[in-house]
Amino acid sequence: MTDFFSEGMPVGVLTAQPLDRVLDYTAPEGGCWRGAFVEVPLGPRKVLGVVWGDAQGGYDRAKLRAINRVLDVAPMRDEMRDFLIRAADYTITPMSAMLRLATRAPGLGDGVSMRKVYRLGQGAPDRQTDARKRVLEVLESYGGLSFTLGELAEQAGVSASVVKGLVKQGVVSEEDAPRDLPYPRLDPAMPGKPLTEDQAAAAAQLRADMASGAFGATLLKGVTGSGKTEVYLEAVAECLAQGRQALVLLPEIALTAEFLTRVEARFGAKPAEWHSGVTMTERRRCWRMVGQGGAQLVVGARSALFLPFQDLGLIVVDEEHDTSYKQEDGALYNARDMAVLRASFASAQVVLASATPSLESWANAEAGKYKRLDLTARFGAAVLPEMRAIDMRAEDLPGSRWISPSLQAAVRARIAVGEQSLLFLNRRGYAPVTICRACGHQVGCDHCDARMVEHRFQKRLVCHQCGETKPIPEACPSCKVEGKLAPVGPGVERLAEEVAEVFPEARLAVLSSDLFGSARALKEQIELIAQGGADIIIGTQLVAKGHNFPHLTLVGVIDADLGLQGSDLRAAERTFQLMRQVAGRAGRAEKPGLALLQTFQPEHPVIRAILSGDEEGFWRAEADERRVAGVPPYGRMAGIVLSSPDLQAVFDLGTEMARRDGPLRRVGAQVFGPAPAPIARIRGRHRVRLLVKADKGVPLQAALRDWAGQFRLPANLRLQIDIDPQSFY
Repeated sequence: MTDFFSEGMPVGVLTAQPLDRVLDYTAPEGGCWRGAFVEVPLGPRKVLGVVWGDAQGGYDRAKLRAINRVLDVAPMRDEMRDFLIRAADYTITPMSAMLRLATRAPGLGDGVSMRKVYRLGQGAPDRQTDARKRVLEVLESYGGLSFTLGELAEQAGVSASVVKGLVKQGVVSEEDAPRDLPYPRLDPAMPGKPLTEDQAAAAAQLRADMASGAFGATLLKGVTGSGKTEVYLEAVAECLAQGRQALVLLPEIALTAEFLTRVEARFGAKPAEWHSGVTMTERRRCWRMVGQGGAQLVVGARSALFLPFQDLGLIVVDEEHDTSYKQEDGALYNARDMAVLRASFASAQVVLASATPSLESWANAEAGKYKRLDLTARFGAAVLPEMRAIDMRAEDLPGSRWISPSLQAAVRARIAVGEQSLLFLNRRGYAPVTICRACGHQVGCDHCDARMVEHRFQKRLVCHQCGETKPIPEACPSCKVEGKLAPVGPGVERLAEEVAEVFPEARLAVLSSDLFGSARALKEQIELIAQGGADIIIGTQLVAKGHNFPHLTLVGVIDADLGLQGSDLRAAERTFQLMRQVAGRAGRAEKPGLALLQTFQPEHPVIRAILSGDEEGFWRAEADERRVAGVPPYGRMAGIVLSSPDLQAVFDLGTEMARRDGPLRRVGAQVFGPAPAPIARIRGRHRVRLLVKADKGVPLQAALRDWAGQFRLPANLRLQIDIDPQSFY
């Protein structure tokens, strides 16, 4: 394969356009290297591409168009290219879609230039208005980050003239700054926090693995509050000391504020950030600096895996079991698995950190594919919370209430001594179903086969599938009778109503992702709670993820049975993880914690495993069941979703696919279905599912490609293949 193409030579360019093939062009003036990011003409447009290799040929060379220009960014490295090819092959994703993931930064084609940026100044406004107040709040909440005029005005919801007025008064400073400056240097030689014997042994092992310069994967399993973060920051320090780059993936933006503070305390400066909560200007800077080596450490969401690292030495996947690491639309990939793949191409180390690992990671450690390091004790004086069940069958509770008398008494005891309680319910909104008491109609989404969820704080009904909203109706949409619509079942907003009635003297905070307009607002609320700004916290699974509330000593799980219903392959595993994680929020400082699980099934094996704390016993039993059934991680699965506005068309194709399954049978795979998806219509499209199951070692992707390749799809029918599906909706 040619590495350098001199001017006029035919060259193959992969673009991020949905064409899924390499296009031929001629090299520009001055030539170009393989891996160079280029701008090429495509029809009347100019699009971004990467010089992928030799031209495909088969065209009249005289008709080839020339590459417009080579962009002033670091070229794509071979290890990144190989990673994208392998990831595309594994997930059965078009290469163009993989390249889109790898170029998700605005203005990559813009040259280095000066620009006006806006930061908080020293002055005070001559008069305060709502608009001015919003500008200052945005600047303060972003902790010193700079904005362009457009970004600041958009974030604050004001016109540019409001910002300019504050500049004139010195309240906001306007500066000329070069685009895309390198990030401040982190100092790996700064001392970290004192480590326990457990932590020190684990950190020494990670440092030694890092020093080897070879690929390796480690499962860092530590009980909640054991100080996993301090341990893997030692691996980060070793990585930086070697002059290599590190990436830490977090499952939730709300976790980044506290983590950035810890990084700054450990290394003397803040790292680069990559997630939906940063401005487009910062996103562009991060992408370019990662490629040039101007960013030593990136803290980000799952898509940070596709940044163009110059020398990636370490990837940490924090809370590696978390379901948010699975991308469920577009390119379907699991960031945990892709992190291991990326590290293998970069000769990097991977640390998968969790108190409750995924069964996949547990099984890989059992099989010797991953090393395993255990932290068995909480840091400092903190001890693990006591866990007990409240048998709801023995509780005297009215039908419209959800907090049992036993849990109420425990909460009151905490309020009396100035400690915090957390009531956990994994349901957003006010009520999951709104039913008409006159005709029995359940209010559903017009575009999906899903019930609309009442969000009383917003005075709206919301579809949690497609996002459609509508005002809460006065009359039943079916029988038109007024005053008969009633909420059924609890969501966090309804629980908040009950808490306000039962504990009128308590300060209440509700933590649910849909109640905050921005990631920064959510972070501020979490910080306020951590400082003791609430007596009772009501939260969804958002609160289970890594937050540290030192005053929290009681966790009450309102409906511990919620995740045990349905036929989800991972229902038991997820319930176990979620309950253990949320219970782990209690007693993280000197005071001991208590976790109470309200359940109608205290004898259920999962509930018993949660209460006993026999995690290894739970994983072994779960692994045995999966092994017997031949399902992941001891077998392979692929989900196929067919969708179309035409119900008959999707069923006809699904039936035909099930009938013509020869390529799959040849590798011993089975096809189940077609069947309507559990949510059979989303955004007006009917959905039909098939499930493919195969033995662990079979070449499933090749068989799936051959199988799907037999069928020609109508224009409005989509076929989506999900390798290793995590959800079955």
